[in-house]
Amino acid sequence: MSENNGQGQDEIADEWAAALAEQETPSAPAGGTVSAADTTAALFPQLSGGKTIQANNDIEMILDIPVQLTVELGRTRIPIKHILQLAQGSVIELDALAGEPMDVLVNGCLIAQGEVVVVNDKFGIRLTDIVTPSERMRRLNRH
Repeated sequence: MSENNGQGQDEIADEWAAALAEQETPSAPAGGTVSAADTTAALFPQLSGGKTIQANNDIEMILDIPVQLTVELGRTRIPIKHILQLAQGSVIELDALAGEPMDVLVNGCLIAQGEVVVVNDKFGIRLTDIVTPSERMRRLNRH
C-alpha cells in the first residue's frame, strides 16, 4: 500500500512539474523548467518601484480611522419585566460604587480608567490609570 501511495505522490508531483513547465514566463530558461523564484517573480511583480515603506509611516496610515470610545459608568442585569415597568424618574441600581473610577473602552476594549469632570457645562473624564499593552493582551486572552 505504501508503494501505491509513493507512486500517487510521484504522479501528482510530475503533473505539477508539467503544469509549471507549460506556463509561459519571460524568465523561463531554455530547458522549459521553471523555478519557484521565477514563478513568484512572475506572479507577484515588485510594487512601488522597489521602494520600501518606512515603519514610522505605517502608523500614519491608521491615525484617521474612527473608533468608538465609550465611558462606562456601570452595568446591571435586570429582567425584561422590570424594563417594561420603567418610567420617568425610575432609578436603576448599577454594580459600580459611588466614587469608583469609570472604565474607558475603545471598540469595547478597556484602555483606561478615570473620574468624571465638568468643564464648561459639559461632562468629561480625567484619565487616572492607563491600561498597559501587556495588561490589555492578558484581558483579551481571558475572554
